[in-house]
Amino acid sequence: MANLRGRKRRWRSGAAVGVVAAVLVAGTVPAVAAGPGHGVAGGDQGPDKSGRGLDKEALRAALAGLPDENVTGGLIRMSGTDGRWTGAAGPSVPTADAHFRIGSVTKIFTSTVLLQLAAEGRLALDDTVQELMPGLLPAGYFPVTVGQLLSHTSGLQIMTCATEDMSPREAVDASLACGEPTEPGRATRYNGINYFIAGLIIEQVTGRTYGSEVRTRILTPLRLRDTYVPALDDWSIPAPYTRGLVAVPGGSGELTDVSVQNPYGWAEGGMISNAPDLARFFTALYRGRLLPPAQQKDLFRMPAAASGDTQFSYGGLQRTEFPDGTVVWGKSGHVPGYTSGAFATRDLRRLLVYALNPTDRSPELPYVLRIAGAAFDVPVPATAG
Repeated sequence: MANLRGRKRRWRSGAAVGVVAAVLVAGTVPAVAAGPGHGVAGGDQGPDKSGRGLDKEALRAALAGLPDENVTGGLIRMSGTDGRWTGAAGPSVPTADAHFRIGSVTKIFTSTVLLQLAAEGRLALDDTVQELMPGLLPAGYFPVTVGQLLSHTSGLQIMTCATEDMSPREAVDASLACGEPTEPGRATRYNGINYFIAGLIIEQVTGRTYGSEVRTRILTPLRLRDTYVPALDDWSIPAPYTRGLVAVPGGSGELTDVSVQNPYGWAEGGMISNAPDLARFFTALYRGRLLPPAQQKDLFRMPAAASGDTQFSYGGLQRTEFPDGTVVWGKSGHVPGYTSGAFATRDLRRLLVYALNPTDRSPELPYVLRIAGAAFDVPVPATAG
């Protein structure tokens, strides 16, 4: 197993990660921008597919051929009123309920805690970072709201100057010292700094650690026993787990095990979970079990004026519309050796949780699109063939 300790790798920012930062992406599967109320009541039903049920043969086919040189294994978990199905393939996936690193799916846990704090009156989405954490943003910066952090419309700098050995606050400070911000609210720019600041705000407002707030507010009530926020010095992953195996750039081409790695992503992308827990979390979240009605609307409410191919709600969810009109909401994540995601229709007719172990030899997007096509019975681009 490779020893990644001591490496001062640059942060894998949204710009650097590219499509795997949000695997179901505009330009491939167009995400539709919307006004402030879009997605709150109606408008997301898409074509009537009632009575079809899951295409289990298509789901099996989506995992067929694994392992190959690009992906060493994968798993799919389908739930919802259209049916249930679970499958796994490849030697890197010991069981369909194995643990894996969820990367940026972490962001939805973070946004949920902030929306709960808003419901309690301890902050508001219109509160600014400058009000909640005086001195964090340099003097002269535009006011940046909590809602702009969660929807990636803050305009703050991409985290290109942070390294993975930094604490969350150090990483934010290093990023803000590099480059210039843009005016917030004008454009969507996927950016990990938004959720590092969100995590710092959670700690500032509650006086407790980010991990303890996630555990107390979400994990314990939902009995998510296989999900947790690792301590920043805890590189381990509990068994059983899917193995992250990557080809080291410039090396011999052999695969290196990176399952044990720095959970530097913290509130932006550091959590570990498994498919059953993620399915339970997203089901509870979409059914309104974690948020009161006002914040449930915010969970799906889209920024009104921001431009950008891929846009995110005030709950951090990505709205994706497939070519046939089917609409799903969710989040994907990526860290070395791990790509995963959870997407569902608003009515929870279908909920998909998937996890892959990409080798980084070639983009895993075609594999994800093939899974999405089977899961939601939708046409996908030819690149998924």
